[in-house]
Amino acid sequence: MTDLSTRYMGIDLKNPIIVGASALTSDLDSIVKLEKAGAGALVTKSLFEEEIQLEQFKFDEDLGEGNCRYAEMITLRPNLKFAGPAEHLMWVGLAKKAVNIPVIASLNAVNPATWLEYAKRLEAAGVDALECNLFASPGNIEKKGADIENEQIELVRKLKKSVSIPVGVKLSSCYSNIENVVRQMDQAGADGFVLFNRLAEPDIDIVAEKHLYPFNFSHGTDHRIPLRYAGLLEGAIKADICCASGVFQGEDVIKMILAGAAAIQTVSAIFDMGYGHIQKMLADIQAWMDRKGYKNISDFRGKLSKRHSNDPFAYNHAQYARLLMNSDVLMNDSPGG
Repeated sequence: MTDLSTRYMGIDLKNPIIVGASALTSDLDSIVKLEKAGAGALVTKSLFEEEIQLEQFKFDEDLGEGNCRYAEMITLRPNLKFAGPAEHLMWVGLAKKAVNIPVIASLNAVNPATWLEYAKRLEAAGVDALECNLFASPGNIEKKGADIENEQIELVRKLKKSVSIPVGVKLSSCYSNIENVVRQMDQAGADGFVLFNRLAEPDIDIVAEKHLYPFNFSHGTDHRIPLRYAGLLEGAIKADICCASGVFQGEDVIKMILAGAAAIQTVSAIFDMGYGHIQKMLADIQAWMDRKGYKNISDFRGKLSKRHSNDPFAYNHAQYARLLMNSDVLMNDSPGG
């Protein structure tokens, strides 16, 4: 009997499929369905500091509406206080109690003090680990990339000192040297890396001449970038690797593990094919392992990473040059070849 269990950030998972932070992990009914469908773990919908700030602004605006019109209206308003992140934190605590699989809290803050405060409060809510979304929003053309990276690395170091639960880092692929940034965060104590975050991609309606904000679902080939970096980083860092984006089938999960990932995250596949698709993915992984004679995930994890590959250029740009120089390979792999 094959064993699909794995270990990610020091947490034992019954299988490597983690449902990423999304609307799927934002209510109790949904997360219970995800557990029943076979998910190995889940990441709760993110706690966004900017969203909290916007809600507080709207709260203060609504509370003060009419104050300048009639003096007596001030007394009609009760002495209300904005709850801040309390509602989200309460829900995270309920989510942890509602399921038996590991629950990872997702956090996206802006100010250093808020990162540490929210991290401690999420830990107090009982989650098994913390996933920090690190992304520098454009806005200051004068700020150097190295300064942003150093701030993020220092933040990881402070977070590790502030909480006792594992701390994972969810990164975008928008770094000049991803491997170097990951290595420095690894040295700062990060327990895991999620490769990669899907960033908001705004669009424009040219008829109405207005901005659009479409849902940014992943596609079947999007897994190739995280696969590349899983293959490059396996064995080069102490932290575990979790691949996200473009993981739709059991075959995709197998690829990521062969490259070196300990686990994967999926969201779009469940939106597209439903909760039951998790069982199909698991069945496909198990069937493949049976055919190959693998008993455990560890038997093939990282087997095709850079350090274990006979092809030193498998994950490098030089592979592209080699393909261009070998036209026979291109012709044979083409649809009409």
